[in-house]
Amino acid sequence: MPEDPRILELREKRKKSRLGGGEKRIEKQHAKGKLTARERIDLLLDPGTFQELEPFVTSRKHDLELGGEKLLGDGVVTGYGQIDGRTIYVYAQDFTVSGGSLGEMQGQKISHVMDLAASNGTPVIGILDSGGARIQEGIYSLGGYAEIFRRNSQYSGVVPQISLVMGPCAGGAAYSPVLQDFIIMVEKKSFMFLTGPQVIKSVTGEETDFESLGGAATHLGISGIAHMAAPSDQDALALARRLVSYLPNNNMENPPYVEPADDPGRMDEVLNSIVPINPQTPYRMHDVVELVVDKGSFLELQSTYAQNALIGMARIGGYSVGIVGQEPSVLAGSLNIDAADKIARFVRFCDSFNVPLVTFVDSPGFLPGINQEHGGVIRHGAKILYAYANATNPKISIVTRKAYGGAYIAMSSKYMDTDVTYAWPSAEIAVMGAGGAANILYRRQIKAAEDPEAEREKLTQDYKDLFLNPYASAQAGYIDDVIEPKETRPMIVAALKTLRNKRKQNLPRKHGNMPV
Repeated sequence: MPEDPRILELREKRKKSRLGGGEKRIEKQHAKGKLTARERIDLLLDPGTFQELEPFVTSRKHDLELGGEKLLGDGVVTGYGQIDGRTIYVYAQDFTVSGGSLGEMQGQKISHVMDLAASNGTPVIGILDSGGARIQEGIYSLGGYAEIFRRNSQYSGVVPQISLVMGPCAGGAAYSPVLQDFIIMVEKKSFMFLTGPQVIKSVTGEETDFESLGGAATHLGISGIAHMAAPSDQDALALARRLVSYLPNNNMENPPYVEPADDPGRMDEVLNSIVPINPQTPYRMHDVVELVVDKGSFLELQSTYAQNALIGMARIGGYSVGIVGQEPSVLAGSLNIDAADKIARFVRFCDSFNVPLVTFVDSPGFLPGINQEHGGVIRHGAKILYAYANATNPKISIVTRKAYGGAYIAMSSKYMDTDVTYAWPSAEIAVMGAGGAANILYRRQIKAAEDPEAEREKLTQDYKDLFLNPYASAQAGYIDDVIEPKETRPMIVAALKTLRNKRKQNLPRKHGNMPV
């Protein structure tokens, strides 16, 4: 019996839809060192798990290209699959179809996938590679973007949202990734900007190019928009898979626990000597973090932006945690506008999904300067306070050295309702440094002394002995324990076990008014 011709027609349509814009355009994509939308999805998801949705959707408009023939899929591949056995919804713009430009139906397909992710409580990953709005569709294109932006906003804090920018992302399209939780870019191949080089030149006369305007290095190190960058499509997709492994499926679940290969009770003696005796000598907080977390588990975010602060995902004893700290080797670990923004948004993310926060504190305070004051460092610093004070996820802090003034309060102090607070013997918790405090408190006594400098040194040391040590705070109950640095890892593991099922609600309200 001959095969049903309708089956043959279906096979032909499926084959055609999988070719996107055709073999020639696929070749052009490969020539640029870029994978196609389907190739990217295949690398992102576990082999054989992708299930496509709406492959036969076409634009409602006509005569767009190929002599009026409507291309199946309308420039985006959508569906779901698995990463390490966990369901993930995904959409990937297909640059081989009208440059991946977004029209009404592409917007509808993306919105549908996002709705499914939210209603099923699973992460959603968007792979962006598009020239922007489809001009031929006018207001319908803008409506498509608006529907996506609204969902990005409303599903924020409900399910994790990750954007892989793997090509151009121009104009209004750039708002979607920025509304999401994480952005991963590809070096030399992905770009994000609102206005291109030509428009900037025509308006301001300034010369620029795509890379310096909105490339991966720019957004990772200058604007702070991107969280990670990779040298190739393959590496970017691998980063996305790794990032997902730290995140819960939704805001009602705890982050995944994995059986640790690293001994939870491990204690490294090197931690006991990592903080120099001289408080003016820098050390690297990155080294501290690497020695405390499960070996090889620290995934740093925004690594080249506001490097006086560090944030990232890690595991400690198999528990997924968010890491926040100051980097004493950069600006002495002082907090400035960019560092405040970097920390505050990450704290808010971790709280949204109940990811425990482990904060390593070593900061002499907020960076002084006219530029900082005029730039609103007070408002930006208040973001950290707001984020920690409102966070109801498990919070653990360790003061390793300096914790002065507002920086001490803001950085997960016990006043911010932190669950467990530790300090190392090297901790200095005070309103300000000993030298400055002595100059203010004992100004007249120092001036009247026969040897003012010797008197200043004596009074400075007296102040250190009396106030500038962790025991003064421990006596007042604002440090739970003073611990040996090498004990930090097992102490955190024990705290994480205890706080695993923490549930706390803030006072009822629609939402607070964060100082944005």
